[in-house]
Amino acid sequence: MRFEIMRLDDVDGTAVDSTVVDAASVNRIVQQAASIGQRILIRPADNAAS
Repeated sequence: MRFEIMRLDDVDGTAVDSTVVDAASVNRIVQQAASIGQRILIRPADNAAS
């Protein structure tokens, strides 16, 4: 399964950029975001994004 991870703006919460990754990469990205206090949104990627 693939997921879209969007980095969110600290001020208004709008998506700054996004990437599509496999399930094995999600934990690493979440850990990195948590270590620097970055806000992210994770959702299943639709087939068109992969």
